[in-house]
Amino acid sequence: MKQLQESIYQLIVETSTNLPPDVRRAMLKAKQREQEGTRSALALSTIVGNIHTAEVNQSPICQDTGMPTFEIKTPAGSNQVEMKKIIKEAIALATKNGKLRPNSVDSISGENSGDNLGPGTPVFHFEQWDQDKIEVKLILKGGGCENKNIQYSLPCELEGLGKAGRDLEGIRKCILHSVYQAQGQGCSAGFIGVGIGGDRTSGYALAKEQLFRKVDDLNPDPTLAELETYVMETANQLGIGTMGFGGEATLLGCKVGVMNRLPASFFVSVAYNCWAFRRQGVTLNPETGEIREWLYKDEEVHMASSDQEQEQGKDVVVLEAPITEEQIRSLKVGDVVVINGLIHTGRDALHSYLMNHDCATDLDGGVIYHCGPVMLKDDEGEWHVKAAGPTTSIREEPYQADIIKKFGIRAVIGKGGMGPKTLAGLQEHGAVYLNGIGGAAQYYANCIEKVEGVDYLEFGIPEAMWHLKVKGFKAIVTMDSHGNSLHADVAKSSFDKLAEFKEPVFIK
Repeated sequence: MKQLQESIYQLIVETSTNLPPDVRRAMLKAKQREQEGTRSALALSTIVGNIHTAEVNQSPICQDTGMPTFEIKTPAGSNQVEMKKIIKEAIALATKNGKLRPNSVDSISGENSGDNLGPGTPVFHFEQWDQDKIEVKLILKGGGCENKNIQYSLPCELEGLGKAGRDLEGIRKCILHSVYQAQGQGCSAGFIGVGIGGDRTSGYALAKEQLFRKVDDLNPDPTLAELETYVMETANQLGIGTMGFGGEATLLGCKVGVMNRLPASFFVSVAYNCWAFRRQGVTLNPETGEIREWLYKDEEVHMASSDQEQEQGKDVVVLEAPITEEQIRSLKVGDVVVINGLIHTGRDALHSYLMNHDCATDLDGGVIYHCGPVMLKDDEGEWHVKAAGPTTSIREEPYQADIIKKFGIRAVIGKGGMGPKTLAGLQEHGAVYLNGIGGAAQYYANCIEKVEGVDYLEFGIPEAMWHLKVKGFKAIVTMDSHGNSLHADVAKSSFDKLAEFKEPVFIK
C-alpha cells in the first residue's frame, strides 16, 4: 500500500477543488432557468465563475471544507487500522497545503487541532465486500448546509402543510418542508438526500448515503422514483431561489432511500447539501493503493469564467470603508454594493468574546465579514488568503445588534440573512446587512489585495479576526436600515407557496 497516501491526497484535493460533472450539469441547468438580470441570476453567474477559478487554481471551491467523511469498501483481510492511519496523514497534509481548512474543534475547550484530526474527525465508514479492489468515496459537507439537516418523527404537524401521517403523503410533506426550512441558509440551490425509516442514527446515515448517488441517476424503486420526480418539480415552485434571493432554481437534486423501522418509530431524515456539492470517489489497487478509476468523472463539463463587473447590467454603489451613516441610510434592499478598503472577519467565537470585551481594532464605521477563511503563511511569515466566502449569519443573531451598537459597525456581510433582533438593530443604529454569495470562496479571495493583520489567532484560523484590504468586493443589500428584509419577504412568499401543496398527491 505504498501509494495509498498519495492516492488519498489526490482524492482530497480533487474533491475540494473540482466539482464532478453531474453537479456541474445541474448547476448549468439551474443557470438557464433563472431570468437574466435577477438577483439569483447574478448569484449563479458568480458561482459558475467561482467553480471555474477553483478548478484552475486547484484551490477550495468553498472555504468551509466541512467534515471529511469517507465511505470505504475493502476486500476481506484488508488492514483497516493501517488505512485509517494513512488517510489521517493525507488529511493533515492537505490541511497544511491549504486544500482543507482546519475544521476539527474540541467541543469542550473550543480549541482547534489545526490539522483536521481529533476524536471523531475525519469520519470513517468501513464495509467489506467480495470484490478485488478498494473503493473510497469522500464527501466534504460544510457546516452551513449540515446545520440545515433535519429529522422528522411521524406523525407530526408541519407549518403550512398540516398533519404528516405515517404514509407516503406524510413523507412527501416532510421532504417539501425540509427544503422550505433551509431557505438560503444552506446555500441554495441545493441537493437533498432522504432516508426513510431506520432509527435516529441509521436514518441520518442513510440520508447522507443518498448524496453519493449521481444527480442524474434513476431510483430502481418505482415509488421512490416517482417521489423524487415530484419533489424536484414541486420544490422549485417555492420561489426560494439561489441564496434565498427568490427565483426558479431552489433544488438541484433529490435522492431517496428506505430501510425497515421499528413499529413504534417512523423517521424521515433529510441531509441537505449546498450547491458546492463536493463528493468524489476512486477505486484502488488493494496491493499498492494506486488509483485505478475515478467514480464521478464520466465527461468534462466546462464552466466558463465571466466578468462579474459587467454582468446583468446592474448599477452598483461603491462604498469606501470606513462608511458613514448617511451612506448607509441611502441604501435599500436590492442594491448591489461594491466595497473597497478594510474589512474584518468575525464569526462565532469573536462575537461571543466582543459581548464582554473591547476590540483590538477600531470598528467605528467598519465592516464585519462573517467568514472563516482558508489561510496559508509563506516562508517570510506573511499570510495569504486561499479561500474566503461568507458563512451562515444566523448563528450570530443573539449578538449582532449589540455588537453593532457597541462598536459603531455600519455593514455586516454574510449569507442567508439574519433575524428580527438584528433587523431592528440595523434600523436603530444605521447599518445594513449585505448578502454575499455563499460558497464563492475563490471569487471573494480574488477581491482581497492584502492581509493587513490578524487578532485573536488563539481562537483558531477560521475564528480569528482577519483584517483584509479588499477591492471590488460585491454583495447585495438584503436587510436595510429602514426595516426591510428580503429574507423575511422570501420566507413569507415561500410559506404561502408551501401551503398550496397541503392536499394529498399520492393518496387518491
